[in-house]
Amino acid sequence: MSRNTNILLTGGTGYIGSHTALALTSRGYNVVLLDNLANSSAEVVDAVRTISGRDCTFIEGDIRDGSLLKDVLRKHQIGSVIHFAGLKSVSDSIEDPISYYSTNVVGTLELLAAMASEGISKLVFSSSATVYGVPAYLPIDEAHPTSPVNPYGRSKLHCEEILRDVAAAGDWSIVCLRYFNPAGAHESALLGERPTSRPNNLLPVISEVALGQSATLQVYGNDYDTPDGTGVRDFIHVMDLAEGHEAALRFAETSRGFETFNLGTGQGYSVLEMVQAYEQESGRSIARAFSPRRPGDVASCYADTSKASQVLNWQAARSLHQMCASSWANVSAEAGAHVEVSDSPLSKIVDQ
Repeated sequence: MSRNTNILLTGGTGYIGSHTALALTSRGYNVVLLDNLANSSAEVVDAVRTISGRDCTFIEGDIRDGSLLKDVLRKHQIGSVIHFAGLKSVSDSIEDPISYYSTNVVGTLELLAAMASEGISKLVFSSSATVYGVPAYLPIDEAHPTSPVNPYGRSKLHCEEILRDVAAAGDWSIVCLRYFNPAGAHESALLGERPTSRPNNLLPVISEVALGQSATLQVYGNDYDTPDGTGVRDFIHVMDLAEGHEAALRFAETSRGFETFNLGTGQGYSVLEMVQAYEQESGRSIARAFSPRRPGDVASCYADTSKASQVLNWQAARSLHQMCASSWANVSAEAGAHVEVSDSPLSKIVDQ
């Protein structure tokens, strides 16, 4: 197998990284996962192997360790890199911006230096829609002004600016993917969202209530200018997102320079719509309570994904109910229940 199929995934045992690893190994890529396990577990490596039937290599290490990066790139004959490694909590970034700039920005610089040293010039970067800040218009396309409102978003934008300069200065192919709101799990129920710290995404918080691990879902704001008063976001199934990375890798093989793409569905769903869909899929009632809006939250945010559709030949295919059904199947399986995920909007749960 050629060097072009040897892919390094930094942050590879995280939520999006692990699902991308599964998508790539299932399609014949040789995948190497590098992660410091700050917010993930090496157990997901076994899940990737079990589902795909193919091996992948796991290396525990920090993205800021330049010597380790060079050794991994050289030893495994890496042809391309997908850079997921980073911190991603908005609230944590406000409390501890130094850690965010150190991990996200310095880590990216160390990776670029190692890649340059080893003659590797193909990179897919995990960015975020937070770089846009408060929407000036909807849907948000890639030409939308960037004006992040928190240190996390600014750290991602700093990385993008560095990558743009690096691509302009040399023979690089760098693809920047701006995610909207990943959700869901693999259909096998063996792989899902497993943060080791407190969850930041909506579905893991909803699932805690569905499982009885939390009493109430706190919904921040019910007076927005939206159909039901709660915030509207573009939720995308994590496997659609994972497949978007393969499309980006294929694009990087034949392109040069720096390109950005939104990865979302182009459809906004409110918090209450997500809750209601989860209730249908889980058969559980989700108690909720309304709290005041959080600073920095916006009423609506969803993507224009036409560029990814036209250039990458990619678009999200899985529905809101598939996101909720797959999430519930994964978390309830881990909690000791058996869930049947059907193709219909409603699924059944049978407790063991």
